[in-house]
Amino acid sequence: MKPTTETLSRIKKLEELISRFRQEYYEHDKPSVSDDVYDSLLNELKRLAEKHPDSVDKNLIQSLVGGAPQKKFSKITHKEVMISLEDIRSEQELLDWEERVKKYLGVKSIGPFYCELKIDGLAMSLIYKNGVLQTAATRGNGEVGENVTRNILTIHTIPFRLSPSKELNEEFEVRGEVYLPKKPFEELNEQRKNNGEPLFANPRNAAAGAVRQLDPAITAARPLAFLAYALRDPGMKHHSQEHETLKKLGFQGDGHAILLHNIQEVIAFTEKMLSIRPELPFQVDGIVVTINDKALFDRAGIIGNHPRGSVAFKWPAEEVTTKLLDITVQVGRTGTLTPVAELEPVVVAGSTVHRATLHNADEIVRKGILIGDTVVLRKAGDVIPEVVGPVLELRTGKERKFEFPKTCPICGSRVERVGDEVAYRCTNKECYGSTLLQLRHFTSKDALDVVGLGPKVIDALYDAQQIHDQADIFHLKADDIAKLERFGDLSAKNIIQAVSERRTMTLPRFVYALGIRHVGVETAQALSKKFLNIDSVRQASLEQLQQVPDIGPKVAESIAEYFAKEQNQHLLDRLLEEITLEKMVLPKAGKLSGKSVVITGTLETMSRTEAQQKARDAGADVNDSVSKNTDYVVVGEKPGSKYEKAKKLGVKILTEQEFVVLIK
Repeated sequence: MKPTTETLSRIKKLEELISRFRQEYYEHDKPSVSDDVYDSLLNELKRLAEKHPDSVDKNLIQSLVGGAPQKKFSKITHKEVMISLEDIRSEQELLDWEERVKKYLGVKSIGPFYCELKIDGLAMSLIYKNGVLQTAATRGNGEVGENVTRNILTIHTIPFRLSPSKELNEEFEVRGEVYLPKKPFEELNEQRKNNGEPLFANPRNAAAGAVRQLDPAITAARPLAFLAYALRDPGMKHHSQEHETLKKLGFQGDGHAILLHNIQEVIAFTEKMLSIRPELPFQVDGIVVTINDKALFDRAGIIGNHPRGSVAFKWPAEEVTTKLLDITVQVGRTGTLTPVAELEPVVVAGSTVHRATLHNADEIVRKGILIGDTVVLRKAGDVIPEVVGPVLELRTGKERKFEFPKTCPICGSRVERVGDEVAYRCTNKECYGSTLLQLRHFTSKDALDVVGLGPKVIDALYDAQQIHDQADIFHLKADDIAKLERFGDLSAKNIIQAVSERRTMTLPRFVYALGIRHVGVETAQALSKKFLNIDSVRQASLEQLQQVPDIGPKVAESIAEYFAKEQNQHLLDRLLEEITLEKMVLPKAGKLSGKSVVITGTLETMSRTEAQQKARDAGADVNDSVSKNTDYVVVGEKPGSKYEKAKKLGVKILTEQEFVVLIK
């Protein structure tokens, strides 16, 4: 099918961008975008090339990895081309790769596999003759690299002279990565910040910039390291043998590298390494999986510029590009109107995302986002997906500005912006959107937590006029639910039973369930600890509320405003006729008394809510955000930005196991 004018324009812009980004990365060591964003745009170009092969520059997609060697260095032609690995990002793609290679080779198995960490560094080729280092060359364009021998001699983990080995030829090649460990990288950037110098984007570029200096003293000033991953010599029969020999020769190897027998073991290994990724001393973006048998590997050959017998299993990208199809507005439980990005579905950080919050109107203007833009989407760990900003170079001229609605999209009432607040709000206090979301919030996990009474059921009950406010939930009958579409008698009875089991609840859960603006789980805990019962909370003055730890004037005003409204007091009375609140028992002095704790990431042995309660039971003050006053941050799998902030502030970080030991 012949491409449209719009598609051809898109292809040309992508080609120009990718060429520029590749030059920034490989030749200047100053990338303007993350690796994930580059990969995302390159993958889009590859997809377009599959549909329109005659319209895409094949040399750009299939070109050897790297960039042109810099003119300030002499050139070295590699004895064997330094090619790149095919990237795969899912278990299914890994299984497909195995099947594809087995079919190509006509064998039943291509295992065992040698798996090693994919360190993000500067690829290097070292030539040794009679045990003495002769030359060191960068990858360059894959065929010709830069002669950086003088600089490489300053790296202490690269031996200049090796002990003679009967296993090896007189001349052989060692390949590996020159890298800068994380801690020295952070210290280097801190130093550059203090000196008013531009910061390095990542450790890889700091390492590459150091190696590509004409003065070896500059290279020596940075604590670079070298990790060997390949030994080019005819005597090597297995890839694992290469690593064993390299270790004997005195090279630093990957301490996590392992020989695995089947692809299921490989998948388990990738998951294990992902879980410890934050603890690794160097930057890693995936696992290299290689057929261990060298003869089988060589038979597999090369396709394009990738070896068939090896792939790079890259962990889920935390940044991708996608199309912003539209911006809609969602009415929150407090009447706040929030703009929402409606996106072309895309996988980021392991999950498919099609919507992301844009926070408020000011944020859209600040980031310069237009409807129709190609945007960068970021999601790390448990962090909510965020639209970082537009890729300006890919604009077509058809993009349009977002206009914030003047009336509520739910009830049609006037929308207003009060004082210096950034949020727009619906002026109708009985707005359908606010009421419905209050009902959803009331039955959510951290509130009433009614099994089976999720948002869709709440919506159906509300539309059927079975419930109008939170108290109506306790008056539901099984017949009311059974009448709804797709509900039977059994599921209806189960929901009624679940509601009945929630007629007794704790004070903090109840306060949170009310849906008071600015009152999250931790603020509800703080209020409950201060006032001990609901009557004291509802009667508290503004001055008393402001004396509660971690509650500022804005939050205190919101709480006071909620309880000042007659309809809310009436709702509260009705709820207390249905619910019995447990007596508030303050935790006794424990090991964490007086300590501020933040819990982030997915824990193995307990939910985050359970961990927070255990911390409170031990006397801790549990918070949602990390600050300089935080004493401990407990980190689970995929911790996200809170973990990074804790490291930056020097806050004590605990693993789940350390946390369990601490509170015992």
